[in-house]
Amino acid sequence: MPKRKLYISVTDQRVYHYPDDAPWEFEIAVEPEFVRIFHRLFEQVNRLEFRNFLRSHLPYVPYHYDSDNHDIDLRTKKVYAIIHEFSDKPTKRFIESLPYFR
Repeated sequence: MPKRKLYISVTDQRVYHYPDDAPWEFEIAVEPEFVRIFHRLFEQVNRLEFRNFLRSHLPYVPYHYDSDNHDIDLRTKKVYAIIHEFSDKPTKRFIESLPYFR
């Protein structure tokens, strides 16, 4: 299957098909089925962040013991791992320098 360019904004948790759609951080070339994977991961992060928002109003649960935070980190690592897999060398070096991958 032919690869197509995608433009990923991890900050906005969005996948763009055209570079002029909106600001993005990473350009990758992948098969079309990876679009669904990104959408799914971003959707899961959004749900977890909403649950964190609700939990933040309960002072008896310390932030660092909340498993949702770990789940968000795991999904963020997966997003960066996919970007790393299908990006160019400078992007790979940048991702390898992130704290997630040390």
